[in-house]
Amino acid sequence: MTVTLLPFSHADPDHRPKGDARRAQAVAAGRERRRWEVRGTVQGVGFRPFVHRLATELALTGRVRNTGGAVLIDAEGMPGALDIFELRLRAEAPPLAVLTGLAQLPAHDSGGFDGFVIEESLPDTVAPRRPKDRSFLHRNLPPDAATCDACLAELLDPADRRYRYPFINCVDCGPRATIIDELPYDRERTSMSAFGMCETCAAEYADPGNRRFHAEPIACPDCGPQLSWHDGAIAYAGEEALQAAIRCIAAGGIIALKGLGGYQFVCDATSADVVATLRARKHRPAKPLAVMVADLHAAEHYARLANAERRLLTGPARPIVLAVPRTPRSHPPIAPNVRADSACLGLFLPTTPLHHLLLRALNRPLVVTSGNLGGEPLVIDDAEAWARLRAVADGVCGHDRPIRARYDDSVTTAAAGRPAVLRRARGYAPAPLTLPIRTPRPLLAVGAQLKHTFTLAEGATAITSAHNGDLENSAAHDAFTESLDRLSRTHAITPEYAAHDLHPGYLSTGYAHRFPESRRIAVQHHHAHIASCAAEHSLTGDVIGVAYDGLGLGDDGTLWGGEIMVADLTGYTRLGRFARAPLPGGAAAVTHPARMALGYLTGLEALGSPQFDADLVKRFAERLDPHEVAVTLRMIARRVNSPVASSAGRLFDAAAALLGLRDTVSFEGEAAIALEHEAGSTSALPLPWRLARVDGLWVYDPQPTFAALLDAAALGAPATALAAAFHETVAEVTVALVGKAAAIVGDKPVCLSGGVWQNRRLTETTIAGLESAGFDVFINQRVPCNDGGISYGQAAIAAASLQGR
Repeated sequence: MTVTLLPFSHADPDHRPKGDARRAQAVAAGRERRRWEVRGTVQGVGFRPFVHRLATELALTGRVRNTGGAVLIDAEGMPGALDIFELRLRAEAPPLAVLTGLAQLPAHDSGGFDGFVIEESLPDTVAPRRPKDRSFLHRNLPPDAATCDACLAELLDPADRRYRYPFINCVDCGPRATIIDELPYDRERTSMSAFGMCETCAAEYADPGNRRFHAEPIACPDCGPQLSWHDGAIAYAGEEALQAAIRCIAAGGIIALKGLGGYQFVCDATSADVVATLRARKHRPAKPLAVMVADLHAAEHYARLANAERRLLTGPARPIVLAVPRTPRSHPPIAPNVRADSACLGLFLPTTPLHHLLLRALNRPLVVTSGNLGGEPLVIDDAEAWARLRAVADGVCGHDRPIRARYDDSVTTAAAGRPAVLRRARGYAPAPLTLPIRTPRPLLAVGAQLKHTFTLAEGATAITSAHNGDLENSAAHDAFTESLDRLSRTHAITPEYAAHDLHPGYLSTGYAHRFPESRRIAVQHHHAHIASCAAEHSLTGDVIGVAYDGLGLGDDGTLWGGEIMVADLTGYTRLGRFARAPLPGGAAAVTHPARMALGYLTGLEALGSPQFDADLVKRFAERLDPHEVAVTLRMIARRVNSPVASSAGRLFDAAAALLGLRDTVSFEGEAAIALEHEAGSTSALPLPWRLARVDGLWVYDPQPTFAALLDAAALGAPATALAAAFHETVAEVTVALVGKAAAIVGDKPVCLSGGVWQNRRLTETTIAGLESAGFDVFINQRVPCNDGGISYGQAAIAAASLQGR
């Protein structure tokens, strides 16, 4: 059966020759005609070719075409075959497709069909409309997908015409969200529009038996994008560019490589000297770096992988997976300074053909990390790459296919056998999420400040952006607004309401103030954390929420961060918290764990425990700079620039400082990472702790915990054992606090959320304790537990609030 790409009439999209006689014959033969509109992630994922193959197999005639954000199908055949066709549309959709709606529409009565064809796309102006149910009209951008096995086999086959071609792809893999300009998804509305197909590619594109049938980014060495290399002295193209990049890395250099969603820095992961150079140039002294290995077999040599981690590594998203490292026996070891003091190693598999070629040529693991400078957005512009990245890179390996949208690499983990996304970006975003309570009006949730994302919502659909980094400067803010404009346009969502954090100093809150006051919905930070977990698990009733993070503004004007609450998607009641301690120097305390330790030792909220022993406090302070200690103690005593916070994150910072692991840090969470690394898998019993009753709340008093920690350290107890004991203590305290909450509100599902739950040991120990106590426990899995999930939680709360109105 031949396939042709047929034009449509803008005035009459169903215009065809009438064919009355043919139609009469069809009716006489018992044939029927039906029309379906399919919604979800159905463009850019091989859905139209799938429909064509299925219709042909079932002897149906008709057509399939993209509309604004959907696929429209007209099919004619025997009723039984049409019934089977509809069932198989749902059951056998391509692996990258996600169907959210399949509606049968009135069939048009134009003439009969000759065969089954894929027609040219319909613009929105003539696509079917449902004003009363706009959620059915949502457009979903398909995420990028890593190179599939079939394309990889061709890439490495000397007999194949795409042998060693770095831009090989098909309907099952390759760039999607990062190259799309507009929907419907067709080549002319992508950054591939500048590359005309050669005759051979055009034939593959039109062949129903070829897996590149209607693969919009189809390309080959004769007609597609080409590699380039320059290092300030010499330039190469094509295979010579690839060889120059390989030589640079092999000689101990660092390259800037153009990936799917932005530039990356790439270097030898087995050389401590090269890694140290990268860290010095990138001003990233301690934050762990991700490592790319050739395949799952290599990954098994470098980490202890459970089934959940294997599935994450090999899925089409190809995220970074945090796993427990081990020393390989037959592979070159990864330099220790790659992961610094992290308990986990971030591993991932190649995401593009170019990555595959580099790894096979170099035969070693590679550091692959974000191509940006500290605090700046990921670089995607070719001209900007050399200007901004040459401070780090010895050369740039780019290409001439433009990147339309910025997408960093996603980061995932598996805790207690549950896969979880910690940074939702390439491969996952902007795939839609579901809101358990529909929003009656379209809305924007602007997120928080760190690990920023935003969420657009309409009906039951939530589109959460990719990770934007920390929203702390104008460049990051510009990247946020640019991404918002793009997603608003391509998803056809114009928000009427804005949900935002309580903190007035966040740049995201400032953006929300562009909306009238009557259309702004303020959401408490930790309520948003809990809602993000509850909503993704479709929990709309009361839950007991445990929100542990660094800092968030509470509704009483103080800083929160260790919170127990009963909550649903419309409100919350605080039932417990951690004790308050001062943050000497305010925000500066985040980068000075030793100051936090002094805050706990000399300014902890009085809850009935004895004061810390003066000699123990003095012994801790003696190893610090005397001037800094004096200034810090004066700030605490006088309450000058020392706001108090009930923060679990700062508690971990203080413990790390007390054990001598970190006095200062270069990024938030570094001290807690070092503490988890020190604890490892060491067995330990909990340290002493107590709960106090304050103003109707149960409050964890850490004075007995820290006193025991200091006593044991003074007696020579190893830091490893004490770090493990501290983790056991916080887990046991959490189970006790949840038990106290349940005694007040009854048994409810328990939701753990907030950045502290990125700590795998704490999460697994706490889940085990809660489940032993009979609780059903939920964690964030599809959205990050850290502040990257705040915007989704804000959207869920705002939707429920608007629905309640």
